Amino acid sequence: MTIAPWRATCIQVESKLACHAQTKEEAWEIITGNLERAIEMIVEACESDTPPKLVVIPEFAFQGPPRAMPVADWIERACTTMPGPITDQLAKVAQTYGIFIAGNHFEVDPKWPDRYFNSSFCLDPKGEMILRYRRINTASWTSPHDILDEYRACYGDEGIYPVADTDIGRLAIFPCGEIAVPEISRMFMMRGAEVLLHPNNEPLNPTADAAKICRAAENMCYLISANVAGTAGFSDTLSGGHSQILDYRGQALSFVEGPEETLGCTAMIDIEALQAARRDTGMGNGLMRSRWEMYRSAYKEADFYPANGLADKPIKTADDFKDLHEQALHNLEAAGVLRPS
Repeated sequence: MTIAPWRATCIQVESKLACHAQTKEEAWEIITGNLERAIEMIVEACESDTPPKLVVIPEFAFQGPPRAMPVADWIERACTTMPGPITDQLAKVAQTYGIFIAGNHFEVDPKWPDRYFNSSFCLDPKGEMILRYRRINTASWTSPHDILDEYRACYGDEGIYPVADTDIGRLAIFPCGEIAVPEISRMFMMRGAEVLLHPNNEPLNPTADAAKICRAAENMCYLISANVAGTAGFSDTLSGGHSQILDYRGQALSFVEGPEETLGCTAMIDIEALQAARRDTGMGNGLMRSRWEMYRSAYKEADFYPANGLADKPIKTADDFKDLHEQALHNLEAAGVLRPS
């Protein structure tokens, strides 16, 4: 099957914070307002002269982050299921315009009702959820790694690192700071991903921008990174912006400098060109020249952050991670990564 080039657009939209609300009703007024504004911008993009086939909405776009709110309060006040009331509204837009919609929101799973996850999703043009990825690298809320045995038994590796094979290519999704974790993108590439969707919510920083170039180039994947407009969710002063679309060489196809709401980050995605580059036997094909056997033993022995660390009981606040962090530092010291204190 030949895949024709198609357009991707980042929805760089502002997000108001539900954690400032005093009641569930107030929180959902904020969430609904954020959702309506994102939909307005998606519709504007779809009715423009350059309609996209896929859009990406920033991380935390609908609820904002919980900041220091206790877990039980955040679940009761702002979290919801996936699919659920947020994705259901977006599914209608996906169906109306025949597009893929990628985004992120805090999710509660009925299997673990006293925990919440930072979950990223992608809907197809039928409005069906084809991707749901729960953030792994976090120390602010539960990760699948914190309940790994139970989680893997329930969802398998496909549920941990999902890749969707679609008529526009093979898609994967992960949020924000995980751009700085090379293994996440690698796992998706190894499962066949061609396009990495990246809902983002962070202040501007050169390290993150450099990581985006590296993840796209080293995995020979397109990267579509939509950052929040206005201020980033964990800050009252630092700006968002820098939404960008990179090709499989790490070259910028589109880049937005400022933090304003905009649909200006948009570009064409050419999956056939990517596949041709992955088949080329020249020096530019880093995937073909990868020597995984040389690294396998070190990864097999590495054991730093403890798996199943929250298997027995969920956290109530971020302070409950203290013992896990101390164990991780001890393991780093034992492995020789840290000098003894």
